[in-house]
Amino acid sequence: MTKQNRTGFPFLEALLASPAPVVMEVKRRDAHGYDMLGGRTPAAIIGAYETAGAPCVSVVTGRWFGGSPALLRDVAALTGLPILQKDFITRKDQIHTARELGASAVLLTAALLPASSIRTLVTECLRTGLTPFVEITQESELDSLHHPQECVIAVNNKDIKTRERGAGDLGRSLDLLPALQAAGTACPVSASGIDSPETAAGLLDAGFRGLLVGTSLLRTGSPAQWVDAMAGARRGLAVR
Repeated sequence: MTKQNRTGFPFLEALLASPAPVVMEVKRRDAHGYDMLGGRTPAAIIGAYETAGAPCVSVVTGRWFGGSPALLRDVAALTGLPILQKDFITRKDQIHTARELGASAVLLTAALLPASSIRTLVTECLRTGLTPFVEITQESELDSLHHPQECVIAVNNKDIKTRERGAGDLGRSLDLLPALQAAGTACPVSASGIDSPETAAGLLDAGFRGLLVGTSLLRTGSPAQWVDAMAGARRGLAVR
């Protein structure tokens, strides 16, 4: 695996171009503190994701999940896939650090940021060449979003107020999808709580252009088989 040069906004471009638009996540622990690596190295996980055809990778650097900036740096050294840094980004300097560490996109959590901060951080991402991955949980959080057509807008199916320890509410994604599409994003995403290939297929069939999946892929023995099962489920939905 070799690192490649990143130009333009490769995270958004790769997700939109992929026939299996799943952002595959690397995280050390789940929301309950359970080990997600199972003795595997990041290199082994990234290799399995590349074999599965991942268009992009998410790296959780937040302390809740046992992450660190070093994990982002290590994954960026392993792959040329565009990388999303998942953490609580609140300042411009964190955006520049993310790029230096190898990220192509950063998570901006609307529920944690004032409207003025969202505008500032989205603008700074775009100036820096990073895709803003804006995460929402309710429609009102779209009101102050600038440049939505250049953002990935994701519905978090879990609740950060409980540190994402619940099962997730996929109905939230389906309820908010029309608002995401009306906002102008080219890439509405459903994130977290996607527990099976069949669930993933249903969300893509509903109109999502991307998914973010962590725990389900890390627990499966073969991400490639997971993606193949998703593709089969999508074909089944298409012939109904």
